[in-house]
Amino acid sequence: MHWSFPIGTIRGTEIRIHATFFLLLAWVLVAAWGAEGPAAALENVAFILALFTCVVLHEFGHVTMARRFGVKTPDITLLPIGGMARLERIPEDPRQEILVALAGPAVNVVIWLVLTVVLGASMQLNVLQSLEDPTQGFLQRLAAVNLMLVLFNMIPSFPMDGGRVFRAVLALFMDRVRATQIAAQVGQAMAFLFGFLGLTGGSPLLVLIAVFIFFAAGAESSDAALRGRAHDARARDAMITQFEALSPGDTLDTAAAAVLRTTQAEFPVIDADGHLQGILTRNAIIAAIQNDHRADPVSGAMTQDIPALRLDAPMDDVLDAMQSGMPGVAVTDAKGHFLGYITRENVGEWFILSRR
Repeated sequence: MHWSFPIGTIRGTEIRIHATFFLLLAWVLVAAWGAEGPAAALENVAFILALFTCVVLHEFGHVTMARRFGVKTPDITLLPIGGMARLERIPEDPRQEILVALAGPAVNVVIWLVLTVVLGASMQLNVLQSLEDPTQGFLQRLAAVNLMLVLFNMIPSFPMDGGRVFRAVLALFMDRVRATQIAAQVGQAMAFLFGFLGLTGGSPLLVLIAVFIFFAAGAESSDAALRGRAHDARARDAMITQFEALSPGDTLDTAAAAVLRTTQAEFPVIDADGHLQGILTRNAIIAAIQNDHRADPVSGAMTQDIPALRLDAPMDDVLDAMQSGMPGVAVTDAKGHFLGYITRENVGEWFILSRR
């Protein structure tokens, strides 16, 4: 995700934090400092950090359950409105998806039980109306917000956990694409409701959540439709075969000339044996030229370790490889010789042009 950076890795899952998260901390610090003084400000910041620790544990509930079904989680991103675990793929079995979706809220239930039963934090519903008030008690507020996370996440608004459970239940009775479309439509309807309540009630956070839900639901619906089409396709169906390639020893000045005479956004860098060494993007070429590196070899600016698949690889594998964030996926023959490549833009064009 753009504007996020890693802060650590736990059991193969990278923890990333979005830059806007610091805006939230700054806002809490300034607001509490002005209203109650420095002690209250520091306590509220500590509360936000404790809250997001609970959010991370919530996301690792999903990660742990997904790992049981052989699904990896490359990263978790912390946002001002919560966390987002990026699963390598969604389990095909709806029953498994239900368990993965429920695992996150289950962690918050456990935290709530520990805070209330073990540590003795009192639980009163009116605490939810004044979470920013330090006089309510640190553990009491933390217990209340964990309960709120459970209730909020279980709203059947896709792509939240309740929406994913809703989609998985629908998928027991219909195909996955249709189930996702229905769940996404319900999620977007809920987003309109949240947005209305946020605007009329003067809650910017609720409006922000509504915007996130609306666009995330639409993106999930589009991805499900793409995945549904991909089941019957192969890498060769979307492969770019007409392209201009570069050699590792070519200069960036040579690459700049290629940018001018072609419409390519990516240039494969192929060695004398026909093997792909990397992909050089148009943006990388322009950045290098602007920094006066015209005479440097393209091998120093290209993206290496490009994922490679065979010509007859399922399109599902192509889409999974796209999750790596690389500029493209290489397509090779049985001996590893480069035949062509696939980009996100090309997959989108294939999806549109192959519709029947």
